[in-house]
Amino acid sequence: MRSDLCSEAGFVAPFGSEGPDPGYFSWDQDLKSTKCINQVMTEYFIGMMSGTSLDGVDAVLCSFAADGHFNVLADYAVSYPAEIRQQVLSLQDIGIDELRRAARLGNQLADLYAAAVQGVLQTAGFRAAQIRTIGCHGQTVRHAPLDGYTVQLGNLARLAESTGIDVAGDFRSRDVAAGGQGAPLVPAFHQAVFAHADHARVIVNIGGISNLTILIPGTPAGGFDCGPGNMLLDAWCQLHQGLAYDQAGAWAASGQPNTDLLSVLLDDPYFSAPPPKSTGRDLFSLEWLQTRLTGFESLSAADVQATLLAQTVQCIAIAIEDFATEAREVYLCGGGAHNLELVTRLKQRLPTRHIESSAALGLPVHQVEAAAFAWLARQLLARLPGNLPEVTGAQGLRVLGALYPR
Repeated sequence: MRSDLCSEAGFVAPFGSEGPDPGYFSWDQDLKSTKCINQVMTEYFIGMMSGTSLDGVDAVLCSFAADGHFNVLADYAVSYPAEIRQQVLSLQDIGIDELRRAARLGNQLADLYAAAVQGVLQTAGFRAAQIRTIGCHGQTVRHAPLDGYTVQLGNLARLAESTGIDVAGDFRSRDVAAGGQGAPLVPAFHQAVFAHADHARVIVNIGGISNLTILIPGTPAGGFDCGPGNMLLDAWCQLHQGLAYDQAGAWAASGQPNTDLLSVLLDDPYFSAPPPKSTGRDLFSLEWLQTRLTGFESLSAADVQATLLAQTVQCIAIAIEDFATEAREVYLCGGGAHNLELVTRLKQRLPTRHIESSAALGLPVHQVEAAAFAWLARQLLARLPGNLPEVTGAQGLRVLGALYPR
């Protein structure tokens, strides 16, 4: 992957290069885009992701050359306050006064997104006028593609108003309207930036849900949600430890996986369903787990945590073995890539695969998904497809998203 770009902070070397290409560059500070002497136009986009882990908002500022090569110039994160996280969780289920609560939460999320935009601009030393568009995923509260809808909250009109930058969002709905799952959407981005002409690879994003992208040279990219990632691990840890997540998987490592419980967990029909498929908190909730703990009351909470970690490892490993047989390279991204126990167990489970983080391909694990939504925003403005029908099951390629001008 290359990124032959110039930036206001100086030249950014391509991924995998020994240093900058020869040449001199000049820029017009009054333009949103930077124009290089070699006539390659560089545009700047901000991408933002707030996923099913509900830990907060990740933002990146990316530069894209006219040929599509890109680089991440800065990143910034804003954590969710406990109140926001609880509000999101409460809207996962049917409740009273949902419309008002959803609208108010959308406004609060927009303000958090605006703070993330301001943070990443300051980190990079950029001005709002230099950014072409923000690509904002929003916060998923319901995902029901079989019923024809998916809901991501975040008042994007408010975000455009407060930042003075065009905002692109609602990326999933068009794919769902075309008969697709609306998820995962990152495989198209993974294909654009991580595919290799000779090496078969799997990119595994371990967020609240685990999803994978299969990149086999000479064949269309594949991918699907393979099951829970951090979601159940975090929920169980918060319930029994009072912590938002299990740091490095240390608590799970203190317990022993229970093979009988693991079999019960993996017996859910979702795991045996063929792709295309996607999932989320609508299925894999704490309530889902608790209904399956009947008969396992004697297990310690740490043993349950260890079993949940084993479930995450198993659903990833089985998906790779069943659908990416040729792939010997596995690259991890998302928050779960920081879970040392999870990564260790995955390497033990897949001993013939080379497993490392996406940083080896030029993107740190916390930047990948946010960068994908910057890329999707650019696709929208260029009227280019953002989905992969082989992944989502949509009737064909579609331009994804809606634009909210500043």
